[in-house]
Amino acid sequence: MKINKLVPFSLALLAGVAVACGGGGEASSEATAEAPAAAPAKEISLEEKYQDDPIYIKGLEKVKGSDCTSCHMVERKIVGPSYADVAAKYENTEENVTMLATKVIAGGVGNWGEVPMPAHPGLSEEDAKDMIRYVLLLKK
Repeated sequence: MKINKLVPFSLALLAGVAVACGGGGEASSEATAEAPAAAPAKEISLEEKYQDDPIYIKGLEKVKGSDCTSCHMVERKIVGPSYADVAAKYENTEENVTMLATKVIAGGVGNWGEVPMPAHPGLSEEDAKDMIRYVLLLKK
């Protein structure tokens, strides 16, 4: 006898949940009749943006062959600043490329906090400049 009372109650509860969740009614059919909302534009990563640029390709190859990635990432700070932060701070000029390449080779401390950047005396000036040109492309 208790089961007979439980079945109608369960059906009523199930119907109530379906209506509360939007299951049924004309409102849902009207929503599908309207034009679909525009999909949000896909944000392109800096890496995707420059993947075909020869400066990007050459610099990335040299960065990956070095120890730069132990302290730097493209869009996120780890030990040192992100490449995007460096690009935001320095305009992409030959003067800045030379100055930053010199800093990479000599090392230093103070421009980005108290964590020192080690010197890279084995790095040629031209390789350092290629790396810096790559980094300065990565402006957001």
